[in-house]
Amino acid sequence: MSKDNFLGPLNHVGIAVPDIDAAIAMYRDVFGVTDITEPKDLPPQGVSYAFVNLPSGQIELITPYGDMSPISKFLKNNPKGGQHHICFEVDDIHAASLLMAERGMRVLNEPRIGAHGTPVVFLHPGDSGGVLIELMETPKDGGH
Repeated sequence: MSKDNFLGPLNHVGIAVPDIDAAIAMYRDVFGVTDITEPKDLPPQGVSYAFVNLPSGQIELITPYGDMSPISKFLKNNPKGGQHHICFEVDDIHAASLLMAERGMRVLNEPRIGAHGTPVVFLHPGDSGGVLIELMETPKDGGH
């Protein structure tokens, strides 16, 4: 991993939604997107999610799962939903986490398995221009 340019491709934009089925219907019925995954639960992160697959990347629709979901607070402040985070791929999540901490970024969690089945960490939006950034280890099988 080069310390000068360690970010890989933009993987997805996370959108918090109060109703995942209504959000899926909007992307399908209004925008004509046909490649949308079925909603799945990710209890350790307190979210349910679905991916809207586009030619240039993905939109991750996320909604609260359980009472302690971090998405609940976001939706309390943004009842209609909105952009929650952006996600970039990195070759090595552990090296990227250490580098971010060395550069003064607050890494919000230890690497944990995200919706793509690979380790992820989040960077505090107060250190990144007000944007919550997710770093995701690039899937080893090349799949997204």
